[in-house]
Amino acid sequence: MRVVVQRVTASSVAIAGEVVGQIGRGLNLLVGIAATDTEAELDWMARKCLDLRLFPAGPGDRWEQSVQEIGGELLVISQFTLYGDGRKGRRPSFDRAAAPDRAEVLYEQFVEKLRASGLKVATGVFGAMMQVTIVNDGPVTLLLEREANQG
Repeated sequence: MRVVVQRVTASSVAIAGEVVGQIGRGLNLLVGIAATDTEAELDWMARKCLDLRLFPAGPGDRWEQSVQEIGGELLVISQFTLYGDGRKGRRPSFDRAAAPDRAEVLYEQFVEKLRASGLKVATGVFGAMMQVTIVNDGPVTLLLEREANQG
């Protein structure tokens, strides 16, 4: 599982010009599901996204608070292209990405794990062509990765 985590002051997702999800201060999560992912990867990633200290407690402070501690919001977007491999040829391979039917089930489970935190969680629409607007704060962007059977 791969997640691009971006600290944002605002983020939204639209389909055909209509906003279907938006948040204020919090995290924008671009989520890629691997063919080998299980619930263990979902659990680890949800906990990591909720607990990472990415927010300063005050102006000029170090990153001391998590999205949970600030009462932030989450925008979760499915993005199979995170498993694109462009090392060979001119067209990326997506062999490591989960098949759409399996990926959708795991993506929805991941979203539910985040919602269990009590924070506002907005989403796009799985498999749709989406336009994502991200106001990256910092900018702060991390790539988190958790492969099956990792300790």
